[in-house]
Amino acid sequence: MSVAQTWCPPEQPCIARPDEPYMSQRQLAHFRERLESWREELTELTRETLEQLRERKQDVGDEADSSSFLEMQDIEIRTRERYRKLVVKIDQALARIKDGNYGYCELTGEPIGLERLNARPIANLCLHAQEIKEMRERQTMHARVRMSVS
Repeated sequence: MSVAQTWCPPEQPCIARPDEPYMSQRQLAHFRERLESWREELTELTRETLEQLRERKQDVGDEADSSSFLEMQDIEIRTRERYRKLVVKIDQALARIKDGNYGYCELTGEPIGLERLNARPIANLCLHAQEIKEMRERQTMHARVRMSVS
């Protein structure tokens, strides 16, 4: 099988061919490439943010400048933390590709589906399981709010 038959560009959605099984080698190669590319991009953005934070002078003129500087620094640190969490999820998805579990729901074992994986390649739950998880999280949050108000 040629490279063209086993790979599809990461910037395009992966579409199943009629004769192709779910999570074929071609599909796995597509998502692996997409995840690795995304990881590399996030790592580079994090590196740039760290360099910018190091290069900025903390000698600012007045309190307003100092406050603006600290606010910008806080935003950049929070952004970097989001990137770090995404990289962890990307690494987990790449591990699932390696161990043969990528594309299947961690709770039900059912296929997650190409459409969902194209939209969110780090997805580890099928849509139904994700909805149940979010519903439980909302119920827990509402229960905590009720307890704190009481």
